[in-house]
Amino acid sequence: MTERDIPDSWSSASGREPDQNKRLSRTEQFGETQPFDAPATGSNSKSVKRRKKNHKKGLPIDSNSKETTQLSNNSGKWPRWMKSWTLWLVLLMLIPGSVGFLAMAMLFKLPAAPNCPSIFWPLASASVRLHCAQLAASKQTVNDLLQAIALVKQLPQNHPLHGEIDRFIEEWSRDILKLADESFQTGNLEEAIATAKKIPEDVAAYKLVDEQVGKWELIWSKAETTYNSAIAEVKERRWQSAFMLSAKMLRVNNQYWAGTKYDQLNRLIATAREDGDKLDKAESLANSKVVDNLLEAIKLAESIGQESYLYQKAQQAIPAFGRQMLELAQAKLDKKDADEALNIARQIPESTKLQGETDDFIAIADAKRSAWIGNVSGLQAAIAQAQQISPSRPVYNEAQQLIARWQLEIEDVANLEKARILASQGTVPNLTAAIAQIQLIPASNPRATEARQEMDRWTAQIETIEDQPYLDRAEQIAIFDDINSLQAAIAQASEIRRGRALYPEARKKIRTWVGKIQRIQDQPYLDQAQELAQSGNLTAAINAAQQIASSGRALSGDAQAAINDWEGQIRTRENWKKAQEVGAAGTPEALIEAIRLADRVSNNSILRMDANQAIDQWSQQLLEIARSQGQSDIARGIDIAKSIPRGSAAYSAAQEQIKAWQDFLNPQPQPESLPFPQSTTTNGQ
Repeated sequence: MTERDIPDSWSSASGREPDQNKRLSRTEQFGETQPFDAPATGSNSKSVKRRKKNHKKGLPIDSNSKETTQLSNNSGKWPRWMKSWTLWLVLLMLIPGSVGFLAMAMLFKLPAAPNCPSIFWPLASASVRLHCAQLAASKQTVNDLLQAIALVKQLPQNHPLHGEIDRFIEEWSRDILKLADESFQTGNLEEAIATAKKIPEDVAAYKLVDEQVGKWELIWSKAETTYNSAIAEVKERRWQSAFMLSAKMLRVNNQYWAGTKYDQLNRLIATAREDGDKLDKAESLANSKVVDNLLEAIKLAESIGQESYLYQKAQQAIPAFGRQMLELAQAKLDKKDADEALNIARQIPESTKLQGETDDFIAIADAKRSAWIGNVSGLQAAIAQAQQISPSRPVYNEAQQLIARWQLEIEDVANLEKARILASQGTVPNLTAAIAQIQLIPASNPRATEARQEMDRWTAQIETIEDQPYLDRAEQIAIFDDINSLQAAIAQASEIRRGRALYPEARKKIRTWVGKIQRIQDQPYLDQAQELAQSGNLTAAINAAQQIASSGRALSGDAQAAINDWEGQIRTRENWKKAQEVGAAGTPEALIEAIRLADRVSNNSILRMDANQAIDQWSQQLLEIARSQGQSDIARGIDIAKSIPRGSAAYSAAQEQIKAWQDFLNPQPQPESLPFPQSTTTNGQ
């Protein structure tokens, strides 16, 4: 037992023991007398009091003799309690047991644990460093693990605990990497790398850092690439490809990318797909080029939120849809439908960011609408409206050009109005005066085109008035429909010169009258040809009609149609005659060829009935030949029977015969017959 393990009470008791023994021996020396029944406590306080009491009574006391006598009298006697064997037995058991217990407690008592924060480390032993390092490492924080490594890594290489320390350093380094990997798994790559880099480079386990950091960076790079590729597919609205890329993130060895970012990407794709459907629908509506559909398309594009990856595309589409509305309004304005153009332009929403262009369009369209009224007051109102357009506006130059044009038109409109008043009389002199008035409008003026149209119309009226009598007289002459009358009518209508208003109508009537003359002249020749054909002389009929057909005159079409019919009749007769000659041979090949030739006879020919009867007869002969051949050569019989044409009288019988022969050549397999069950007699049992 060391001195530091002994309680302080133990030291004070041992220090007082010699003095007490001295006092006790002094008492025994002087022979101090105690009562018999007083406890032997070693205290002489009562005897002192008793002596004082006796001294007061005046009794002479010889101290020396008294004490000596008392001591001698009591020297051979023990107190009663000291004679008890039970007391001595308890004392013998208690004292050695207590001493043994205290001895064992002192032996097994561990030395007090060192206070690590207050240790002076330059003088600390390796065991103390290792102990304090283990305590720090047990907290499993990056700083404590680094502190643990720092405490033990300074020990020399030849230290007996060096092997164990290296093992601990590697273990603690791996713990740091685990903590760094936890940061990596939660999505903090930079924090994970920074944590791993805190491992000292001069420890053997540092080689794990570069390996682990490289692995993290590779995983992170691949995950980012996949994620960004999926986002790119989303922006292009390729949803299937985006979902396939997002599925690859489930295989990433990182909880952040495989969990949080995967869920985020899926939600993003789903949202973007909904927005993409909206944008697709909006684009489809816009393609219809209908104002109401364009307005609906703009609303759909506006509903796509800023958090969507298609937000930019939607924002780009909104002005495009608005511009399409502006183009529709411009198309209406080009057709001089200013009211509808203004109605469309005023519906363009402000979200299209075309408010400036829309205002400019409305200003120009409104001014044009006033100008198109066609009178001087309307032009003056249009000029006043155009003059309100600011020089800073893009359409200012156009407005100035329109003002200059409308100022010229004011004078043109006055001339037009005066000319129209003159032309409204409808007489040749008035129309001529109107034309002279309108010619005052220069060809370079804005209303020159309109003036030219009016002048042409009035000129046509004059020509019609002048030439209509010629056409009327020609029609009156042609009413008799004879050659002389028709020729006279043609001569009268030919007085109308080319380029005049009634010239097209005159030429049309002349062509009609010429056709009538040609029919009158050529009809006898065509009638003669038809008479030849009816008499059976088709060749002569064709020769007679050929001259009319090739002349290009009125009856050339009729003549050519008659010639085609007659040539068809000739071919029909030739085919029928040849079919009869071939069929007379009676061989299968001859009969087949005869049927083919007979079938060429036109359905409109009187020979068609004879041809049909012959086809039935020859088909029946083919069937009989096929049956005869089938008795010795079934394949040959089938081939002959197949040549019998559909629709002939023998066709059905031929098909039945072919089927019978084929069944004979290719019999169907018979099902296996099952044996009948044998009946058993039970003899009544």
